[in-house]
Formats: sequence, C-alpha cells, structure tokens
Amino acid sequence: MNQQNPVVNCTAYRNGLKLGDIHIEEISDVLLEDDTFVWVGLLEPDDALLLKMKEEFNLHELAIEDARNAHQRPKLEEYGETLFMVLHTVHLVADAIEIGETHIFIGPRFVLTVRHGSSAGYTAVREHCEKMPERLAKGPGFVLYSIVDFVVDQYQPALDFLQHQFRRDEEELFTPGSQKDSLPDFYRLKNRLLVLQAAASPLVDMCTRLLRFHGEIIPKDIRVYFRDVLDHVARITQTSDRMQEMINAAMQVALAQVTIRQNEVVKRLAGWGAILAVPTMLFSLYGMNFKFMPELEWKWGYPAVLSIIVVGCLALHRRFRKAGWL
Repeated sequence: MNQQNPVVNCTAYRNGLKLGDIHIEEISDVLLEDDTFVWVGLLEPDDALLLKMKEEFNLHELAIEDARNAHQRPKLEEYGETLFMVLHTVHLVADAIEIGETHIFIGPRFVLTVRHGSSAGYTAVREHCEKMPERLAKGPGFVLYSIVDFVVDQYQPALDFLQHQFRRDEEELFTPGSQKDSLPDFYRLKNRLLVLQAAASPLVDMCTRLLRFHGEIIPKDIRVYFRDVLDHVARITQTSDRMQEMINAAMQVALAQVTIRQNEVVKRLAGWGAILAVPTMLFSLYGMNFKFMPELEWKWGYPAVLSIIVVGCLALHRRFRKAGWL
C-alpha cells in the first residue's frame, strides 16, 4: 500500500507518442488539445484525490462511489460517454492466490485506473504500449485492451497452480493404503477455484459487449484484440469448469473412502463383539441363582467350560479373519 504517493503515473499521449508526465491539475487543459489523451494510474487513492479525478474527467458520482469501495463485483457500466469497468486481479504469491481489484474509467480522451488490494502494477503494460505508437495512436481503446489482456494473463498461472495442487491431492487420494482424509484439501481447492471463476467468468459478457458496442471508445480495428482476450477467457473458464467437475468427483471418492474406513471399523467391532459373546454367554449361565446344577458337581466342569470358551473364540477369530473382518 502506498498512501503517500497514490498517483502512480499521469501521462499525456498524442498520436501514439508520449508527450510526458503531467500534473493532475493540468489534465483538463491537456484534454482540450487535439489528438491527445491522458492515462492516469492510481493506487488506493483517498476521497480527496477521487473527487479531483471526478472534476478533471467529469465522472459520474455513482462510479466514483464504486471506485472508493474496494469490494465490487466484476462489471461493465456506461455513464454517458464514459465506461466504468471493474476487474478482479489474481496475483500468485508463493503458494497463495491473492485477489485484488482494478477499477477502470475510460472515455474517448482518457484512461483512469484505480487499483485496490494485491495487484501487479501496470508499468510493464504502459511500457509495452509505448513501444507500439502506431497502435497506441488508436487511443484509449487499445490501452483498455492491454490492461484487460494483462489481467487475464495472470489467471493462467493461478489456474496452473490449482491444477498442480489437484494432481498432487488426487495422487494421494488413490495411493494404496493411504489413511489421509482428503476432503478438507479438495474443499479448499474448490473454494480457490470458485474465486478464480468468479473473476474470469464475467469477462465473457464484458468482452462481448465491448465487441458489439461503444464504437466511440473501441474502434472497429481494435475489436479484433478483444476477440483474442475473449478466446483466452473462454479457455480459462472451460478448463476451470472441467477441473471443478473432477474435484467434485474426487470429493465423492474421498467421501466413499471415509465410509469404507468406517465400515471396516464397524466390522472389526462386530467381530470382536461376537467373539466376546461366547464367554459372556457361558459366564452368564453360571450367574443364574439355582441351587441344583448338575455340572457344578462335575470334576472336569471348569476346565471343560474354559476349553469351550477358548475353542469357540479361536474358531470365531479364524472365521472373521478369513472373511476380512479382523
């Protein structure tokens, strides 16, 4: 977080060439010049700076209110000649996927990005665009494509990371003799995948709208680039959908394995219960309160009872072991 310097960049361009960095107070004057547009990047700005942007670019107050709050769903909204776009960014850090947001205001003469949370900066995107002045001369539409394409490209490493985790957990699931409960691992994996799907899926509709409408911002010769982004998003969503089905199947298998292990425990308990029933039955016979019992006077009565118990228990134990219960 960089609260001391929330203005990451404020640059003017003319005919695809960089004129130089300008102060935010100069934005409205620069916009009056022909064939010129301004690209401003902000990082977690305060209310005063957002209100200044509202004045300089004549932005709608509802869009400014959304940009002030970091928890917005991915969407594309139209306010007069200005489009307001919310993207969820995915940042892979070590073994964790961090989610951030980028709010984009775009008009015929300007691009304003507002970043919240964990997100890679757009310095590389700006430098890449400046190396292609003939495309940058197309105006803010090409800048919007470059930003969206950069965000979508960050989804693939995160998806690859989730696929690697799934293959590892799947291998452990089908390891013979494994007693690990894999359900929590698959549940956490599915939750991460749903977060990624929630970020990528809305882009299908958003890119489709940009392909069909808003010609004053997205020229016809720029729309082919958004078709490429749409293809990338479709591939990511299709892969994530298939992965979700495989996770659901793996969770069913893991649940079945838990049930099987529980049945094994029940069978073992039932087997030992049957074995203990033999001495219990015989001992209960001697606990009856009768004065005359013929075997009480028999010399070999006690050894015979113990022999019956041992033989009966051994016979049941052998039978249950053969049946796989013990």
